[in-house]
Amino acid sequence: MNRHVNAISGRLSLRPPQRHSLEILDRITEIVPPQKSTSVTDALELIHSEYPSVTDFERDFPSVCFALATGVGKTRLMGAFVTYLHLAHGINNFFVLAPNLTIYNKLIADFTPNTPKYVFKGIAEFAQEAPEIITGDDYEAKAGT
Repeated sequence: MNRHVNAISGRLSLRPPQRHSLEILDRITEIVPPQKSTSVTDALELIHSEYPSVTDFERDFPSVCFALATGVGKTRLMGAFVTYLHLAHGINNFFVLAPNLTIYNKLIADFTPNTPKYVFKGIAEFAQEAPEIITGDDYEAKAGT
């Protein structure tokens, strides 16, 4: 098991379904490292060999979906995924899409330091330098930073 999975699971107090999802992401990135040069066809074949339910990416890049029950903590899992991909693979830029304005505003709050449901609470690497959140409101001003 990846040391990052154990550390993130402990620091964020992930519930069993969240930890299991993080373990799956860890395995997927082990067999298909997140790189721009990844062949979509090869990635699908490799992932499908271990996770037969993955039959198509629906896009021209490798993508997977995690389904969790209501109230399990999908936003916290999103924070765990961002943390994992940053720490384990050096990925620094993420695009989060919200289905409506209510969830959009909730996500901005949850990704803002010192808020009650801050998704990176306990992640030491983000305590010194919190990730910069660029929203639809300030995208033009911050683009390229």
